[in-house]
Amino acid sequence: MEKFKFDTFILGQISKDTNIDYDGKIVEEFGGAVVHSGFAAANTGHRVGVLPKANTNEVNLQDVFAKAKGVTVFPLHSKTSTSIKNQYHTADRERRTCTAISRIEPYTTTEIPDAASEIYHIAGLMAGDFSGEIIEYVSKKGRVAVDVQCMLRHVEDGSMVFHDWTEKKRYLPFIDFLKTDAAEAQIMTGLEDRAEAARILYSWGAKEIMITHNTEVLIYDGKSIYTEPLRPLNLSGRTGRGDTCFSGYITERLTHDIPHSLRFAAALVSLKMGIPGPFKGARQDVLHFMDQYYK
Repeated sequence: MEKFKFDTFILGQISKDTNIDYDGKIVEEFGGAVVHSGFAAANTGHRVGVLPKANTNEVNLQDVFAKAKGVTVFPLHSKTSTSIKNQYHTADRERRTCTAISRIEPYTTTEIPDAASEIYHIAGLMAGDFSGEIIEYVSKKGRVAVDVQCMLRHVEDGSMVFHDWTEKKRYLPFIDFLKTDAAEAQIMTGLEDRAEAARILYSWGAKEIMITHNTEVLIYDGKSIYTEPLRPLNLSGRTGRGDTCFSGYITERLTHDIPHSLRFAAALVSLKMGIPGPFKGARQDVLHFMDQYYK
């Protein structure tokens, strides 16, 4: 099989989302971490491969990424697709109720193509999408990035609830970049203090920890705590915030140090949060936003 060379190769399902805003407005769209992460990485100048999964009789996976610059799509068929209803309760979209309508068949190691990449980014949506075995498998191929949401968010009678990742201490040592939000970090460590939670996660084996909050993004690399504020002009594009931020950070880290990469990611997601949908701008737009708001 022909080998491809990517900066980041993103594994995650497409989700058929129904988003109900706090004012009752309903928007139906294709989403998922793979969409927001893929657009963010590609449109800021990186070589991106994606391994999205859905019922391909219902979803054209190539079309979902048509407006992302240069994404190579490796579509996977599943008998079922993931579908999620998001009910937002506040204007800032910080409080929501998520209901799982349906879900994909889990990924397997045999579905991962012979596609060489610097980073393998695990971007699932629910516990059970990916096994720890897949994390260990891709760690032999390149650096590993994991959004821990797909290990903590469980489906119980349709509702999505968070529980700790029971195998975290076994698999965290295989992870080069770990992303959590503040609530997920507290579930995993029992600590509300984000800096202390990051230190604990590092002590369990992950190499670089990102913890997102609605006010800032934090990075810990075992030596120093770094933070940058979020400065969105509005919140109309709040959905996909964490995915955009994480993808922007890990791809930037391929060629830059932590302070620059974190500042770039914070600027990218702040810019994206002002516009609904995945990031469709360009790298120059992010650099201009940095000059305006992150001097």
